[in-house]
Amino acid sequence: MELSPRLAAIAGLVPPGARVADIGTDHALLPLNLVKTGRSPRVIATDLNENPYRAACRNVLAADAGGRVEVRKGDGLEAVAPGEVDVIVIAGMGGNAITGILERSRGVLAGATRLVLQPMSDAAALRLWLVQNGWRLADEELVKEDGRFYVIMAAEPGEERSRDPFLLEIGPVLVDKCGPVLVEYLEKVKGDYQRVLGGLARSRSPEAMEKAIEITSRLTRLREVINRCRQRTE
Repeated sequence: MELSPRLAAIAGLVPPGARVADIGTDHALLPLNLVKTGRSPRVIATDLNENPYRAACRNVLAADAGGRVEVRKGDGLEAVAPGEVDVIVIAGMGGNAITGILERSRGVLAGATRLVLQPMSDAAALRLWLVQNGWRLADEELVKEDGRFYVIMAAEPGEERSRDPFLLEIGPVLVDKCGPVLVEYLEKVKGDYQRVLGGLARSRSPEAMEKAIEITSRLTRLREVINRCRQRTE
């Protein structure tokens, strides 16, 4: 069962042999791949909405994987009991929505050895929540699919070594790895910064001027990272 580049990167961050919960599973493509490839012996696939839940049930039945993939209907991690899984996967939601799910399920989190998270937005806020709540960034991947960038992060219990707000915004592990897509991604981030700076230039308020100084500082550091990664990949 072939996965999209995004889902393949998520699967690659699941340690072999781990019991997995896939939250917001949609059609259960990831859980089915994990058990079919032998990467996971058992996956709990959950979804809150009726149509994805039924689609997941049909796909699991068609794949004859009912003994290894269990589909449950529920909100976030509420359908998972503490100690049932080692790895929690939450993908395709906003970063703040992911944070909310984690906040509401600290009992389940206590038994997890790894979180694999793919936020659609607010990745910086999600990283900050993780490092403030006893998780370290063990790995990160950056995937471009259909013209869109996807950040995927793996967190494990422990203390994060990087507390730099700038690095937590763009991804400390991504910067360390300087992968092939990173420069293109950071050029997009640079463009976003420049647009914000252009908007702030039209205001003379002290708040806007202070924000402009902060953005300018980030732009300087961003250019340094881009140049360093280009040198490493040449």
